[in-house]
Amino acid sequence: MKPARVPLKPAHPDRICWGCDKYCPADDLACGNGTIRTLHPIELFGEDWLEWSEADAPATAPYVTADRARRRDVMSPMD
Repeated sequence: MKPARVPLKPAHPDRICWGCDKYCPADDLACGNGTIRTLHPIELFGEDWLEWSEADAPATAPYVTADRARRRDVMSPMD
């Protein structure tokens, strides 16, 4: 089973909890993942979050690259 895909630049990241693959509405957390929603990386680190996170990642990381992600506009941890 493949992990859920995460949008790289969601239109309204503040409306969703990104803590698990249920993607609950921010005002109705069903998973019990704490008392507040988990932020999307774009909210925490800004528009260029994927580029600078790749610079810090080891070369052997199995994650999708920014170039491949831009072509699909989605990211999957095990692509």
